[in-house]
Amino acid sequence: MKKGDWILIACVAVVAALFAIPQTHCGEGFNWATEHHPYIMAFFKFAILATLGEMLALRIREGVYNKKGFGVLPRMIVWGFLGMAITLAMKIFSTGTPYFLGQVAGEDKVEALALGKQLTGIFTAQGFTWGKLGIAFAVSVLMNSIFAPVMMTFHKCTDIHITDNGGTVAGLFRPIKMREIMSKKINWDVQWNLVIKKTIPLFWFPAHTITFILPANLQVLFAALLGVALGLILALAGGSKK
Repeated sequence: MKKGDWILIACVAVVAALFAIPQTHCGEGFNWATEHHPYIMAFFKFAILATLGEMLALRIREGVYNKKGFGVLPRMIVWGFLGMAITLAMKIFSTGTPYFLGQVAGEDKVEALALGKQLTGIFTAQGFTWGKLGIAFAVSVLMNSIFAPVMMTFHKCTDIHITDNGGTVAGLFRPIKMREIMSKKINWDVQWNLVIKKTIPLFWFPAHTITFILPANLQVLFAALLGVALGLILALAGGSKK
């Protein structure tokens, strides 16, 4: 293990300790901020955790957490805004999917929306039911089938754009050459056959089912943590140089 590995482990341990010790009130502050400022919190959760996932993937592939042109800060900015979009998508699909299921099942709209309210945290005092788990799975399938491919492809375009502009913040805000990136620079064999075709049904469907059965204040955080896990999975699937 390198020095950077020990620094990362130490940082994770400190953060975990701060949340584990009641006297620090970090958990209370986190829950309050998540409830009152969900999109701002989503920005920072994804900016930190999803970017960390990419850095871990780089560590596995090339033996370093950062390198020239990688662009940690630009990636954090992109992930922050993607995190806000993901949070919005989670709200839309967790409400819209029960509504849709209610229409298909012949239930009225009020009952369908009530299912969506019960969906938040099914392991609560309200009790677990297989029906709620089924709704959570349906929400995950629809969100990842409709929203995820577009988001993943856009994120790949921004990755290439950041690299092409030297990993600088100024380069991030230059016009993105979408046509050139989409037609010439994306490896569609990997993007379609691995990232979309395999990780969505095999990883994201079950992973986001778990997300939607968690308490509301933990859903976005868990979704961001999944970005770390996926980065590791893709790195291992693609092989490592060191």
